[in-house]
Amino acid sequence: MGELIVNTEGQRTRDLSCGAVPSRVLKEILEIDFEVLLEAVAPKMPPVDFGNEGITGKMRLASAALRNHLSLVEFRTLQSHVSDTVRGLVIYGLAIDLETADIPTVLDTVRPFASDIHFGVREWAWLAVRPRLVRDLDQSIAALAPWTLERDPLLRRFAVEALRPRGVWCKAIADLRATPELGLPLLQPMRAEPEKYPQDSVANWLNDAAKDQPAWVENLCRSWLNQSDGDKNTARIVARGMRSIKEQLKT
Repeated sequence: MGELIVNTEGQRTRDLSCGAVPSRVLKEILEIDFEVLLEAVAPKMPPVDFGNEGITGKMRLASAALRNHLSLVEFRTLQSHVSDTVRGLVIYGLAIDLETADIPTVLDTVRPFASDIHFGVREWAWLAVRPRLVRDLDQSIAALAPWTLERDPLLRRFAVEALRPRGVWCKAIADLRATPELGLPLLQPMRAEPEKYPQDSVANWLNDAAKDQPAWVENLCRSWLNQSDGDKNTARIVARGMRSIKEQLKT
């Protein structure tokens, strides 16, 4: 009798699309069939036309459809769903209601998503509320500054990642590209950040800024190094933050 061959990869994709398991890597998130996912989460909801939308477009459309179809109580229960993508849909849906909310309310709402155990939810968290934060940039920076002192490194990371000048899968912030010093209340407290996860966000923020204002980034990094007394955390942030400048010098 021959061996039974099980297509575990195909089953894994089906489980992800049905919302039965959390994703392990970004590639798995990108392979999720959103039509299947919505059918599993809300079987009676009319189908959504996703057209040729990419992943962030699908998140926006799916979350809006769910938010309109379910009551707020029903929608909120999805916040404990096993699927990280479903939990991400919740903050995207709540972000619709937050469009007219004040910044403290926005941050109170996004906080549990920003500290979610899953990397995917944490990414959807800042992507979902970033447009609202950018509209009141000064207020957002002031409100996020205390987050840089939080004990939870995930919240410290969110404080910086949410307002990167360029970011990933999002619209750049013109004011920060032109005047990166506006972001100093978020950067200065984390110049010696001890955890690598938020360290990378600080470095990526600087790397974003270096693409438009390399002299400013270089001066800031040199200042940090001079004040750091050889701190290895600062050295790592600076090295990663200046990587674009170093590449420019090679060419």
